[in-house]
Amino acid sequence: VIVAKGRVQAFIATLVMMLLLRGVTMVYTNGSPVNTGFTDNADLFGWFGIGRPLGIPTPVWIMAIVFLAAWYMLHHTRLGRYIYALGGNEAATRLSGISVNKVKIIVYSLCGMLASLAGIIEVARLSSAQPTAGTGYELDAIAAVVLGGTSLAGGKGRIVGTLIGALILGFLNNGLNLLGVSSYYQMIVKAVVILLAVLVDNKKQ
Repeated sequence: VIVAKGRVQAFIATLVMMLLLRGVTMVYTNGSPVNTGFTDNADLFGWFGIGRPLGIPTPVWIMAIVFLAAWYMLHHTRLGRYIYALGGNEAATRLSGISVNKVKIIVYSLCGMLASLAGIIEVARLSSAQPTAGTGYELDAIAAVVLGGTSLAGGKGRIVGTLIGALILGFLNNGLNLLGVSSYYQMIVKAVVILLAVLVDNKKQ
């Protein structure tokens, strides 16, 4: 609503809400972890984080389901076509009779819902709610999307590419951890990767 009705830049609105909700979280928890009381996958909530149906971690199953649903929506539904049109040229999309505000509200609502799902999985995996959990994930999300070939200018991108970008970033993080690289240097590496990906994207425009 802030982006659609208030016409606030999406990036600014995201940063503002991130700071607001982190502040509310710190006030509510007083900066201390909150124990969930779930310690194994016998409970449904714990199963979301550490369950292993058919030997495969539950988060992997959830990722696969979300990926398939997003792929189908983007490539086989009217909403998916509207999203690409809106990203490519908002003015032309509005002139074609599409409700731009409605599409924006749906997209950002879906984004918030998936962020909530990720938070549930993280809490279930750790068996506690950490008030500082997720710090820095916003940069990982940007890096994964850009690495996957999505244009920051909008109108171009594939969900398959985003998945590949996320996997590349995951392998990079895991590899740096296995090599014992300091977290400080890891931030530098991520920054360089994002910058290079953006430069390559700009060259393609």
